[in-house]
Amino acid sequence: MTRPYTSVWNDLNQVEFSQGFLQAGPYRTRYLHAGDSSKPTLLLLHGITGHGEAYVRNLAVHAEHFDVWALDFIGHGYSTKPDHPLEIEHYLDQIQYVLDTLGTQKAYFSGESLGGWVTARLAASHPDRVERIALNTMGGTMANPKVMERLYTLSMEAAKDPSWERVKARLEWLMADPTMVTDDLIRTRQAIFQQPDWLEACKMNMALQDPEVRARNMITDDELRSIQAEALVVWTTKDPSGPVDEGERIASLIPNARLAVIENCGHWPQYEDAATFNRIHLDFLLGRDQAASGDTRVTAGTQ
Repeated sequence: MTRPYTSVWNDLNQVEFSQGFLQAGPYRTRYLHAGDSSKPTLLLLHGITGHGEAYVRNLAVHAEHFDVWALDFIGHGYSTKPDHPLEIEHYLDQIQYVLDTLGTQKAYFSGESLGGWVTARLAASHPDRVERIALNTMGGTMANPKVMERLYTLSMEAAKDPSWERVKARLEWLMADPTMVTDDLIRTRQAIFQQPDWLEACKMNMALQDPEVRARNMITDDELRSIQAEALVVWTTKDPSGPVDEGERIASLIPNARLAVIENCGHWPQYEDAATFNRIHLDFLLGRDQAASGDTRVTAGTQ
């Protein structure tokens, strides 16, 4: 299938949005923002070594219903780069400071990979701060040495040498279809990886790929069972981090969860098949899906 060339700006050129920085406690946090404060707050949280542009194809339709903030985690993008290994508690700290800075007690959350890991932990440990949650190809429930080593190697190689080809290889890991990795997307991430402090930052955010560190941060089955928020688990048929079976297992453990499986996508379904993701995601967040709790499988094709 031949896809038309796309760019980050093309995705945003008809979106009323802003980008900037929040001083959230000690953390200077970079954001992409769309929507307004009259609507419920929705935080979009990216994956490891990622950045807010992971959600450029989701801002417009979600901003019709939500006050949307796509953040750069600390140690990522253009946010503060702490000089210590980053574990889930540190990301939780940032997110709660962001909520406080926005004057929001409770928000809707959608997290991809690392973002899903943080969202699940937040829902389990601070249920007073979450409304509905979407866990998109979430991390934190598996510790596959081959996946961890591949992710670590691709990320560190691109950090040490942020050449076009190394950054491209890191992005291609995310996609079922490598042609989705356009020159524009490569340049967007390359600029982040070329920051003078990125190599040290990458070492800090790669801490969760260390088996010992990962083990003490894992989301346990009991934690998943304790989540009371309505939850959508999004998985894909070509996710490089783990099989659909893992998505099914996660959804079966969370009491008020349902599962959506998106066909022919990798680790970034919100980008790779934005139309399908946006429809399923918004229907869930707005309570329009009327799906029963438990393992409710919604299988959707690509555009």
